[in-house]
Amino acid sequence: MMELVEANWVLFLAALLIGIAVAWWIFVATRRTRVTGDRRDVLDEGTESANRNQALIDAPPAVHEPEKTVAEPITVESQIAGNTSGDDLTRIKGLGPKLRDLLATLGVTRFEQIAGWTEEDIDRIDAQLGRFEGRIQRDDWIGQARHLAAGDTAAYEAQFGKL
Repeated sequence: MMELVEANWVLFLAALLIGIAVAWWIFVATRRTRVTGDRRDVLDEGTESANRNQALIDAPPAVHEPEKTVAEPITVESQIAGNTSGDDLTRIKGLGPKLRDLLATLGVTRFEQIAGWTEEDIDRIDAQLGRFEGRIQRDDWIGQARHLAAGDTAAYEAQFGKL
């Protein structure tokens, strides 16, 4: 086999170069992007503006706001929005707006309530937190609530960091 390669090395080299040239032509030279047609965009100069959304702009609103009556009943949602009868529970680290709303549906709106929870209360409420289960003990809501209910922000910040 070596004698065959030594005798015909020029032919092997020529075949190799031809193979490389053909492979380059197949994989590289024929891969040119060709742009055909004249499609203009609404952002091009001299074109008119798009009218495709004009029907949505001219249409009346899909939802009409109901008129407010003079005396609205007090609901959990209005208490949360106005925060008239409860504390800002989101001051407790690890307790965000979703958990605040969930606790409000369970009747928990004040720091004193959280500070007074027993182990049974923690288990009962924790089971209702869904994907937030375990947050009460992991983030020490009771310890935080005790400091916040007492208004002791210095002790709170010393133990849990800045508010």
